[in-house]
Amino acid sequence: MKIGVMLPFGGSDGPDGTMPSWTEVRTVAQAVEQTGLDSVWLADHFLHRSPDGELSGMHEALTLLTAVAAVTERVELGNLVLCSSFRDPGLTAKMAVTLDEISAGRLILGVGAGWHDPEYEAFGLPTDHRFSRFAEWLEIVVRLLRKETVTFDGTYYSTNEGVLVPAPKRRIPILVAGGRPKMLGLTAEWADAWNAAWYGAPNPEVAEKLNTLHQAVEASSRPAGAVATTVGITVRDPEHDDGEPNPKVIGGSVEELAEALRGYRDLGVEHVIAGLRPGTPRSVERLAEAKRLLDA
Repeated sequence: MKIGVMLPFGGSDGPDGTMPSWTEVRTVAQAVEQTGLDSVWLADHFLHRSPDGELSGMHEALTLLTAVAAVTERVELGNLVLCSSFRDPGLTAKMAVTLDEISAGRLILGVGAGWHDPEYEAFGLPTDHRFSRFAEWLEIVVRLLRKETVTFDGTYYSTNEGVLVPAPKRRIPILVAGGRPKMLGLTAEWADAWNAAWYGAPNPEVAEKLNTLHQAVEASSRPAGAVATTVGITVRDPEHDDGEPNPKVIGGSVEELAEALRGYRDLGVEHVIAGLRPGTPRSVERLAEAKRLLDA
């Protein structure tokens, strides 16, 4: 089972509860690589506005991930996940090919339909028919990345002999996030990997979602195992425990963290992606130590 890390990218993710600098993001990414973990990931938002109006921001995901690609050599690089509403499908596919070239073939292109209305409203983006828009967008992106010349006349998107030049050098894996039946159907049809998030220790809900995905793949024309399973978890360093138990957060010792990871492996999860609290090299080392215990 692979284990990856969400990089600090915005809001209060920095070590002092502030916006992380590029230097801090780079340091965590390189710690992931040096400690033997498998991947680094970034979310994708313009901004986040809480119900009480508090505003937080973050850096642009693909720009930042490209910079991470240039200062690492081994770890996979993923998006969890790019919002389809922010970039048209042709631009997204083009940027993916470029990032994959810079990283020497390490990109996992994670995508989703988006959900946070305040950022849509702030920049004049449509909030209606999000699933239908995403379905068209996803088909175009995947077909372009599979080296097709794409002519597509949809309700929301169209292409006329769209093609990627240069073409991707390999099959860039596509990850889709989303647990509703229609999204699972799209995942089974187009994706190479699927993500569910965010969880603490393994629980029956995770097992049920994994089973639902397997059923969706079985109902499609693709073979069992065609879609890799990934799960996002939240891990808190006990030195930063706020004293409030949270079933969606894994705290406790490194040994307890290793036991939780073992539970995900036993469920058949192929890639666990950890959101670390705080997002620091120390937290990365704790996760790497848990992985070593898991593999022992």
